[in-house]
Amino acid sequence: MKQKLYIGGEWKETEEYSELFSPYSKDKIGDIPKAEQKDVESAVEAAAAAAEEMEGLTAFARAAILEQLVSLFTERKEEAARIIALESAKPLKYALAEIERTIETYKFAAEEAKRLSGEMIPMDAAKGGANRLAYTLREPLGVVAAITPFNFPQNLVAHKVGPAIAAGNTVVLKPASQTPLSAFFLAELLDQTDLPKGAFNLVTGSGRTVGDVLVESEKVKMVTFTGSPAVGKGIRDKAGLKKVALELGSNAGLIVDEGVDIDAVVEKAITGAFSNQGQVCISLQRIYIMESLMKEFLTRFQAAAGKLIIGDPLDQQTDISAMISTQEQERAVSWVQEAVAAGATLIAGGEVTDGVFQPTILSNVASDAKVSCQEVFAPVVIVNPIQSVEQGIQEINNSDFGLQAGIFTNDIKTAFTASRRLQVGGVLINDIPTFRVDQMPYGGVKESGNGKEGLKYAIEEMTEMKLVIWNQS
Repeated sequence: MKQKLYIGGEWKETEEYSELFSPYSKDKIGDIPKAEQKDVESAVEAAAAAAEEMEGLTAFARAAILEQLVSLFTERKEEAARIIALESAKPLKYALAEIERTIETYKFAAEEAKRLSGEMIPMDAAKGGANRLAYTLREPLGVVAAITPFNFPQNLVAHKVGPAIAAGNTVVLKPASQTPLSAFFLAELLDQTDLPKGAFNLVTGSGRTVGDVLVESEKVKMVTFTGSPAVGKGIRDKAGLKKVALELGSNAGLIVDEGVDIDAVVEKAITGAFSNQGQVCISLQRIYIMESLMKEFLTRFQAAAGKLIIGDPLDQQTDISAMISTQEQERAVSWVQEAVAAGATLIAGGEVTDGVFQPTILSNVASDAKVSCQEVFAPVVIVNPIQSVEQGIQEINNSDFGLQAGIFTNDIKTAFTASRRLQVGGVLINDIPTFRVDQMPYGGVKESGNGKEGLKYAIEEMTEMKLVIWNQS
């Protein structure tokens, strides 16, 4: 199907198109418009022109628009999930779960739109502040450029579009090149709501062509990006003084202390390491387990991985399917081979069968191996023994990334110590670092980025605080 750009409330053709293929079947699934610089500039102009009308909407009106979107997604959630499975090879049951979360995310956005407010400032607490009344307001920034990844093509878009609308901003969305169909579906739904025309715009095409215009435009007041550290740093360097929120890489780690329920850890770790082919920002990539538990854990973990159903993402039973591209699969295989050549033990997987990279478990991996110190973004997990929880904390902190980390322990002192000392944006006690619900603050430290997602927190990022002082003397 030949798609069109969505600019100023109208569908627009482009001169050039690129073919889109399914990662699993390799079948052609669409013709995607390649925006030129003039198209992106038109989208920014449309968003800027709609900014005043959008800012003028009441909180009730903005919430109502988001509730309309919730209703439309609810009516068509199976269709939305099938699109995700088709264009990204995410197994259908996980695609349906993503749509359920997407609905919840927009619902949270609608609720937070009604809670957006400032605060009173106690001016008379200062010696010179008598007879003054002060308060803050939260005002929309204007045009927000959203650049989104392939791995959650609806929910991670919702984490940018939802709070932008809730705050009264307008949006230009540039989705990932492999998963634009979900974005076109979103545009189709938003076109049916009462959102002012021009408040949401969709442009697809070259990351350099589209991204550079958005990042460098003086009319864009904020860029919110989820993707690789290299691209994120480039955006930051080009953005000037506009706001930039970056959700970048990770290599999430888990510590397993003695005395815990191994079966419960295995069950959660399987989900954390292999859901969506490991293509999750907080995918469980590193497990550090007390040496006394190592043998038992690996036996059960390998057995559980062997029960995963591998195949067509459109089959409701499938757990694992193809990665987003052949190139990414080849890279992941080479990283595993490199680790094994350096002395790591391959417990399971490590190869591509029928186009699918098999769930891979490695043990005794060197800390400087790519599968340990970089973001593998594939169904690969390392399991290394530790002599103490302290050692596990050091191993997790020995990373350029710091998004989320987890620890399983029955000792409350150990849990508190880990929560303080782990250098990450979020610590999960007795859970995997892959856990996320959509209203919680979410963001990392170090090369994992800056800023916070989670509706309330993203809305704060997407507004400007204004101080108003009344002199009553």
